[in-house]
Parts: sequence; C-alpha cells; structure tokens
Amino acid sequence: MIFSDASVPGEGEHKILDFIRSQRAQKNYDPNTSHCIHGADADLIMLGLSTHEPHFYILREAVLQEKDKKCRRCGQSGHLAHECGTEAANDPSKAKLAQSVQFQFVKLAVVREYLYLEFKDLKLPYTFDFERIVDDFVFLCFFVGNDFLPHLPSLSIREGALDALLFMYKNALPRLGGYLTKGAGELDFTKVDILLSDLARVEEDFFK
Repeated sequence: MIFSDASVPGEGEHKILDFIRSQRAQKNYDPNTSHCIHGADADLIMLGLSTHEPHFYILREAVLQEKDKKCRRCGQSGHLAHECGTEAANDPSKAKLAQSVQFQFVKLAVVREYLYLEFKDLKLPYTFDFERIVDDFVFLCFFVGNDFLPHLPSLSIREGALDALLFMYKNALPRLGGYLTKGAGELDFTKVDILLSDLARVEEDFFK
C-alpha cells in the first residue's frame, strides 16, 4: 500500500499514473498486469489511454439526474427498475434514507478496440501505428477541455465536438505525412497547424 496525501504535491490520478509508468520501466514488469482506478473524473479515461496498458479499467459512481432515470420495467421516467413499485417511485419527493450506489465500469481495452476499428482501414502513405493514433486521440480531446484547460469556444463536447474533431483528423491524417504527437509529450506543430486550419474553415458554422 502506498499512502500519498495532500502533503505530497500533485493530483491523485497523476501520482497513480506516475507509479504505473515507473513500474512499466522495470525489467521484470509483467505486461499482463491489470490496473483499476476508482474516480469520477472523465480525464481518467484519457490518462489510462496514455499509458498504452492493455488491461486498464476505471470504476466510477454513476451520476444520474432524476430526469435521466428511466425504468425498464414500467417504462416511466423518474426512477430505475430496482425502485419500481416502491414509495420513492410513486412519490419522488420522499427522500430515501439509504440508496444503493450504482457503478460504471469502463474497460479501456474496449475503447481502444473501437478506436482501432475506426482507423484500421485508413490508407496512409506512411506506416500505420495505432499507438500513435491513441496518443493523437488523447491530444485532440484537450481541445474540448479538461481540468486544466477550457474548451475552445467552437468545440463543446455536448454539441458533438469530439465527433467533429475525429472526423477532421481522420480526413486530414493521410495528407499530414505523420502523426500529431511524437511521443514523450511532444507535438509536431506543423501537423497540428494543418488540423487547426481545417477547423478554422468550419468554425464559423459551429458558432452559427
């Protein structure tokens, strides 16, 4: 067990990722090691992808608004199936003393698989490197904002910004001559400039 409290500088998830990277650098490291991080921050998905570990999972408490709840038993909104027929379902104003915590389990291997299926048939005039595409994907997600950066004004994640960025990236990749990232946190700014130029052409439409 490693205890690292607020007296040690840094965010918890970044400390954990630093530990995982240090383990990967060991000679006797088992590449089949599984990792599971518990936390509600969506950035954990990006951080997990950036490790390129094949067995990485994120456990997070499911956060649902009342309007998001839909019962699969009776089809009504405002409650879930396990609450159906209870006093809380019939009268949502009555607070329950205890409520079971629901969890979401994110398998990053599945996220990686979907990314691979998205790009595997792309014809490139240079070597196809899926791990570099994963790095580029993590970088592109910075444009829709995270804990440290606000999103670009024209790229709101709730308005399909990720889909738009992936579409532009996929179309631009064959003529970029390489990937946006170089590894070790470095960028090829010439290629990033080409992608941002593509974004600039449609940015006005996004604002409209």
